[in-house]
Amino acid sequence: MASACDGCAKAGECTSKENCEKVNGIRKLPVNNSSDIKCVIGIASGKGGVGKSFVTSVLAHKLASSGLKVGIMDADITGPSIPRAFGLREMLMANDDNKILPAVTEGGIKAVSLNLLMEDENAPVIWRGPVLSGLVQQFWSDVEWGTLDVLLIDMPPGTGDIPLTIFQSLPLNGLVLISTPQELVSMIVSKARNMASMMNVNILGVVENMSYVICPHCGEKLSLFGDDEALVKASSEAGITILDKLPLDPSVTALVDSGKAEQVDVASILGGAAEAIGKLI
Repeated sequence: MASACDGCAKAGECTSKENCEKVNGIRKLPVNNSSDIKCVIGIASGKGGVGKSFVTSVLAHKLASSGLKVGIMDADITGPSIPRAFGLREMLMANDDNKILPAVTEGGIKAVSLNLLMEDENAPVIWRGPVLSGLVQQFWSDVEWGTLDVLLIDMPPGTGDIPLTIFQSLPLNGLVLISTPQELVSMIVSKARNMASMMNVNILGVVENMSYVICPHCGEKLSLFGDDEALVKASSEAGITILDKLPLDPSVTALVDSGKAEQVDVASILGGAAEAIGKLI
């Protein structure tokens, strides 16, 4: 059976499993002495292409706009996009204690990403699972996060090595699932929910992205992927709340794609997800 020590970047140095914090019966990696993180939230999806990183970026901006101290761990190692969403380009540096210093956005959001450790952000990451998992653990243990109210972890899609490492090794306080309205997605949401349940991770709810589009000419709400009946049914059967429904808005997408995520007007969106996270802080 897999354990929290499998693939651990500190396995060769560790002399006792008691160095790891035990949460829900599973040992978790401790945060370093330079970090004080109140709440850790995973942002996950059962499949790619549903706008998980987009939601992570905008949600971080919304939480920071409310006065919270926010960080983002870009754990989607082979497809990192958080730096681009915030226009971050400078490579990460280490301090005198060999702790990685996160990049900081104009709005004060702290972020770490593999793309901020590579000279060429377009270079492919051709690494095997244990190496990828080890990097994610280093992003937790070897980064000087300082004081954070919430750390959002932008997880890769699916239920592979990295999501398993995050579930096993990091002290997640909750999980937000990102989905789109298609019927196929309901099955994938169920798979992600079942994995989280097996790992004793609390699911806060689902954010339905690309739920609809508003016609710029007549104002009619159009459901591009059909109605969300399948997702509503799947969520209800799994006992999961749909927190928010986000429209497909080209103007908002353009801001995030151009590195201006902190210019998105978040007053009327992602209120459900922000409230669910706020209850844990």
